[in-house]
Amino acid sequence: MIPVTATLLRHSLRHLRHRIRFNSTAISPPPHSIHLPLNHPTYLIWSANTSLGKTLVSTGIAASFLLQQPSSSATKLLYLKPIQTGFPSDSDSRFVFSKLDSLSLRRQIPLSISNSVLRSSLPAAESLGLNVELSDTGMCNLNFREEKTVTGAPELLCKTLYAWEAAISPHLAAERENAMIEDSVVLQMIEKCLKEEMECGVKSEKSDLLCLVETAGGVASPGPSGTLQCDLYRPFRLPGILVGDGRLGGISGTIAAYESLKLRGYDIAAVVFEDHGLVNEVPLTSYLRNKVPVLVLPPVPKDPSDDLIEWFVESNGVFKALKETMVLAYLERLERLNGMAKQAGEVFWWPFTQHKLVHEETVTVIDSRCGEHFSIYKASDNSSLTQQFDACASWWTQGPDPTFQAELAREMGYTAARFGHVMFPENVYEPALKCAELLLDGVGKGWASRVYFSDNGSTAIEIALKMAFRKFCVDHDICEATEEIKHIVVKVLALRGSYHGDTLGAMEAQAPSPYTGFLQQPWYTGRGLFLDPPTVFLSNGAWNISLPESFFEIAPEKYGTFVTRDEIFDKRRDASILATIYLAYVSEHLQQYSGVGQSAHVGALIIEPVIHGAGGMHMVDPLFQRVLVNECRNRKIPVIFDEVFTGFWRLGVETTTELLGCKPDIACFAKLLTGGMVPLAVTLATDAVFDSFSGDSKLKALLHGHSYSAHAMGCATAAKAIQWFKDPETNHNITSQGKTLRELWDEELVQQISSHSAVQRVVVIGTLFALELKADASNSGYASLYAKSLLEMLREDGIFTRPLGNVIYLMCGPCTSPEICRRLLTKLYKRLGEFNRT
Repeated sequence: MIPVTATLLRHSLRHLRHRIRFNSTAISPPPHSIHLPLNHPTYLIWSANTSLGKTLVSTGIAASFLLQQPSSSATKLLYLKPIQTGFPSDSDSRFVFSKLDSLSLRRQIPLSISNSVLRSSLPAAESLGLNVELSDTGMCNLNFREEKTVTGAPELLCKTLYAWEAAISPHLAAERENAMIEDSVVLQMIEKCLKEEMECGVKSEKSDLLCLVETAGGVASPGPSGTLQCDLYRPFRLPGILVGDGRLGGISGTIAAYESLKLRGYDIAAVVFEDHGLVNEVPLTSYLRNKVPVLVLPPVPKDPSDDLIEWFVESNGVFKALKETMVLAYLERLERLNGMAKQAGEVFWWPFTQHKLVHEETVTVIDSRCGEHFSIYKASDNSSLTQQFDACASWWTQGPDPTFQAELAREMGYTAARFGHVMFPENVYEPALKCAELLLDGVGKGWASRVYFSDNGSTAIEIALKMAFRKFCVDHDICEATEEIKHIVVKVLALRGSYHGDTLGAMEAQAPSPYTGFLQQPWYTGRGLFLDPPTVFLSNGAWNISLPESFFEIAPEKYGTFVTRDEIFDKRRDASILATIYLAYVSEHLQQYSGVGQSAHVGALIIEPVIHGAGGMHMVDPLFQRVLVNECRNRKIPVIFDEVFTGFWRLGVETTTELLGCKPDIACFAKLLTGGMVPLAVTLATDAVFDSFSGDSKLKALLHGHSYSAHAMGCATAAKAIQWFKDPETNHNITSQGKTLRELWDEELVQQISSHSAVQRVVVIGTLFALELKADASNSGYASLYAKSLLEMLREDGIFTRPLGNVIYLMCGPCTSPEICRRLLTKLYKRLGEFNRT
C-alpha cells in the first residue's frame, strides 16, 4: 500500500457526515452461485510481496486506458480494492483517484472520477471523527463517495470495499478490530460491483470497460478470515498481472509467487516490476520461456515529496504495452471460449453419447473447476462465467472441496517433480508403499494382505477375475496339465443390472444390457450365471422391497416395508423368513454347477455391493447379497466386491463391507480413491489368493500389468485422499466414531420427494441421492430422453447433472456440507413440480 495524506479524505467524510448510514444486519453468505460477466476484461493485480507497487501499476494501467487521444465518454475503468488496511492513512483507491486526477490535468484530457469507501471497521471510522453504529459483522456501512464529474469524459470509478485501521495483515486487523468478514461475503461484494458496471456496459454497446481488482499484500497474504488471498479469489479465477520484485532476492520471490498462482489454476498475462539495476528480467524471462511477457518499469523516485506524475509520464510506454497485452489476452481467451463448443463437436468422440442428439448450443463449455463447482462459460448470456454444482461428481469420481483441491494439486506437483514416473515391478518407492499400507489398514483391514495397482476400474475388474479364477482352479484341483482342461468352462456368478466396466473381459461378467448388444460388442456371450436381485427403494415415505418375477410367489407380509434405511442393514434380518427364501433361490441356481464330472463351473462371484450404479442406481437388498456371499464361500467360490463406484465413502462408509457385514476375497477400488484428481485403481486380495499364483516358474505368476502401474503421482494423491476423507479435522462430516458420514440429505425433503406424483422411487445413501421419474415403457430405460426438460431446468438453477435415462441423481463429495445438499434437494423439489405440469 502507498501512504497518502488523509486530510482531504477526513474533511470530505466530515462534510458528508449526514450522508453516512449504517447496516444493522449481518451480510449472509451468498445463497447463489457466482455469475461473472465476461463482456469486458477484468484482471486481478497480484504482487510477489507487499510494498512492491501494485497500486502504482493499477494507476499506470488506468492512465494508459483512460487518458488516450481521442478520448471517449464510453471509456470506463473500474478499480476495486476489496481489502484495505492502514485506513484512512493508507487508501489505495484514493491514491488511484488523486493521481488520475493530476494526470488528466497534466495531459489536458478531461476525466470523470469518483472514489468510494463502502465499509470499514469501527476504529477506522472513528479515526475519521465519525460516530457510527455497527452491524452484526462489526463493520460500519460508510457509503462515502467523493467525485469530480465532467460530462462526456472517460470515467474512473475507484472503490474500497472493506477497510481496517491497523496497518497490518488483514486477518490480524479484522480480529483486533472485531470486524471479521467471511470469504463468501467478500466474493459476493466483488461480484456485485463487477456486475453493476458490466451490465451498464452491456446496455451501451459502444462502451469500453476495463476492471482491475487489486489484492492486498503478497500472493499468499491472508485475507480477513485468514484464508490466503490466492485461495480466497480462486472461485473467480480471474486472469492476473503479477507485480514482481526487481530487488536482490526478487527473482526467487517472483518465481515463488508465480508458481503459487499457477498451482491454483490462475492465468498470468504479464509480469511487471520496478527496475533496480539488477536485470532481473533476464532470468525471469528465461524461466517463463518467453510465454509470459516481462515488463520493466523505471526506478520509482524515493523522495516522499515527489508526486510521481513525471514518473508516470516516463512509464507510459511500459503501461501502454501492458494494457495492450491485457486486452489481447482477454480477446484471445474470449475467442477460444466462443469457439470451443463448435470445435469439440468436430474433433471429439464423447463416451456414452449419441452425437446426433448433441447440438452446439447444448455443449457445456467448462472454463475451470473450484471444489464442487464447474465454472461454465455461456456465450448466449452476454459472455458470462457462471458456477454450476457438479452433481455428477464428475462421473462419480470427485470428492474435494476447494481447500482439498489445492492440497491435492500441491501433492501432485511435488510428486511429479520428485519422481516423474518410474516402473513398478520389483521396485519400491514411498508413494506406492504408503498408499498400499493405508489401503490395507483401511478398506482392506481384517481381510486383505496384497495390493495390485492398475489404471482404472475396468482393468481392476479384469485383474480380479484372473485372480478369482486361479484361486478357484487351485481350490478345486483343476490343473492345466490334464486333458479335461480343454472341456472346462469357467463362468462368473453375477447379478442382473450390475455393471463392471467396458473392457471385453469385464463385459463378459455382466448380464445382457444396453451396453452389451451386438452393435456394442459383437464378441459378447455373457459368460455367467446371472441372478435377478431383489431391490430396495423409498416411495411415499416408506422403504420397500421389490422382488423380481423370477422369485416364486411370496406374500408381501413376509418381507413388508421398513420405516428407516438402517432397518434394511440390520443383521438380525439374517434369521428372517426372507433370508431362508433367498438362500433357497441361490442354492437352486448354483446346484446345476455342482457335482462330479461337471464341465461348467462357477469360478467367481462378482457383485457391486449395495448399489448398482450404471444399471440405474438400484439399491440391492443387502440381505440378499450377504446370503449370496456366504453361500459362495461355503462352496469355495471366490468372492469379488466391485467397489469402484461404491467404495471410499460414496455410500457413507469407507468400504461397503461395513454395510453388508461380510468380507470378500478380492475387492476393486478406483474413482474416489484419488479424490477424483487422477486415474488410479487397485485390486486388493487375501493371502490365499496371492498364494495361488506362487510357484517356481514365472509362468505361474499373474501376467498382467500396465506401463503406468502404481504411478507415483496417483499413489501420492490416493494416500492424501484416504487420510483426508477419514480425518475429522479435515472432513467435518465424519461422525464421532469415525466410521460413517453424518446424514447429508435432509430427511424431510427426501420424504417429500419420495411422495411426489412425478417420482417412481428414491434411493438415498451416503453421498448419493437418486430418483426414477414415473414414465411409461416407451419413455423409460437407459435410452430415454424423458428427463431432458428437467435437466435443463436444473442447469438453469446451477446444478449440472446427467441422467441415466429417466433416472436422475445428485451426487456430492464426502466433505460436502448438509446445507449444500439441502439446497440441491430444494431446487430439485421445486423443479419437479414444474416438470410435472409440462
